[in-house]
Amino acid sequence: MGEPRGDPAAQTETVIERLEAEYPDSTISLRYSNRLELLIAVILSAQCTDERVNAETEHLFETYQSAEDYANAPQEELADALDSINFYNNKATYIREACGIIVDEHDGEVPDTMEELTELPGVGRKTANVVLQHGHDVVEGIVVDTHVQRLTRRLAITEEERPEAIEQDLLDVVPEGYWVQFTHLLIDHGRAICTARNPECDECVLADVCPSEKGDSAIDLASGEPWA
Repeated sequence: MGEPRGDPAAQTETVIERLEAEYPDSTISLRYSNRLELLIAVILSAQCTDERVNAETEHLFETYQSAEDYANAPQEELADALDSINFYNNKATYIREACGIIVDEHDGEVPDTMEELTELPGVGRKTANVVLQHGHDVVEGIVVDTHVQRLTRRLAITEEERPEAIEQDLLDVVPEGYWVQFTHLLIDHGRAICTARNPECDECVLADVCPSEKGDSAIDLASGEPWA
């Protein structure tokens, strides 16, 4: 393995350049056709794979098509519709309550500010960033999911552990034009190569600039999927 780089900005530039070449079509993997569907999908994806969420929302979005539909759905009915999703009961509650607020306070439309989004149940800064970026074309931050947490620490881009603190470090070193794509690149690499438990360091295009040893338990975080 290579030695740690002293300049996180230079390290980040190398990471972006190499991962762009490795994953030229990197993008969000959740499927949705409007802002409400995106919000619902991101809430459901917490600690659940995007593949599982996409399988569930394929029929969910046919049954519930407006914020009012979700807000008026009986708790048990919506929970039953989500029973293959991790923490489906809690997520059904978040969705019903969030959609109730969207109906009552936002005329049924998903809000377009960080402040308003993070006031919705089940929506933190990470989820709000996803909805703003991909639903409203508003980019004011970087999505920090479990892959971004793990990889940015392994690559010595940050020493922070909390997502909010990691995001602040990243905003200083990731060029603004890459604030959206940076997340997708790290997610793809985290899924394919730099996994939490068994990273394929011998296959990694960043091996010569990565200071972490394979299986470094001080850096590895609990395995999770994007937007968790």
